[in-house]
Amino acid sequence: MTELNRALQEVVELGNRLLEEDPEADSWDVASGLLAGAVHFWLYSRQPCGDPLCESCTDIDTAEKRLRMLMDETRQSAEESEYFHTPSDANVGRA
Repeated sequence: MTELNRALQEVVELGNRLLEEDPEADSWDVASGLLAGAVHFWLYSRQPCGDPLCESCTDIDTAEKRLRMLMDETRQSAEESEYFHTPSDANVGRA
């Protein structure tokens, strides 16, 4: 199992555990908290090294570049999710 898959699985398990431990918990609040934590950690892990001439940091050397990369990665993850499209979506055709 890759580190990416392991981290994904751990976050899903944490969300499920938090909801099981507190039946009154709002799943949207739990999900938003998990997302916020993931965003904070992602941004922490993408800090440029501090050398303005570092070629390895070119893609992340400004806040705007990091945000663009975060949004691209988030969009890709969402689109690859089995939960992205649902039968209840407003734009799903009905026969």
